[in-house]
Amino acid sequence: MPAIARIASDDTPSGAGQSLGAAPVGFKGRIRAVRVRTGDHGLSAAELERRLIELGFIEGARVEVLHQGLFGRDPIAVRVNETTVALRRREAAAILVEPDGG
Repeated sequence: MPAIARIASDDTPSGAGQSLGAAPVGFKGRIRAVRVRTGDHGLSAAELERRLIELGFIEGARVEVLHQGLFGRDPIAVRVNETTVALRRREAAAILVEPDGG
């Protein structure tokens, strides 16, 4: 069973991974971590982390960006493992991913 994605602190280097919120349609990869910054969302960092974990956004999970909204590219449809969910890009920005190696 994969480990739960960790919340990185605000001092995490920006090069630590690509944000899922910035990933283009067609992106395929794996989750490296969840980085929730205070003030980025209407929810507390702990509440957003809990919700993302409940949706399956855990370290090592496979992700694919399937679709994006027509206006402002928001929301995005993301397949995480075998589940498809819709996320706002600002919520998806808290998820650090790395592209598949092959």
